[in-house]
Amino acid sequence: MLSTIAILLAQSPAPTNPQGPGGMSPMIIGLGLFFIVFYFMIMRGNRKQKKERANLLDNITKNDRVMTIGGMLGTVVTIRDHEVVLKVDESSNTKVTFLKSSIQKVINDGDLSTPEK
Repeated sequence: MLSTIAILLAQSPAPTNPQGPGGMSPMIIGLGLFFIVFYFMIMRGNRKQKKERANLLDNITKNDRVMTIGGMLGTVVTIRDHEVVLKVDESSNTKVTFLKSSIQKVINDGDLSTPEK
């Protein structure tokens, strides 16, 4: 009986690929595709935000009410290449010069209203 089992084992073909069909290559390709898709999703979002910000800064006009990155509110008096002059106090006619890139957003009517509870 032992000799029969030894003969059967000797005649059975040895497995050529111990990892099964395909091996590691489908997993590596899938992982690579995942990282490529993830990269493009992140880069597309960043490009979209940069484009919106550039559009905001290019469309600032005189008499727009804006908020700076530091939270200061003012009305645009003068626009130069990279500078914006804001009037921050109507009563004393106080004007402050900021870099154009420090403008966070243009404030529309109702943006600063207190939310109803």
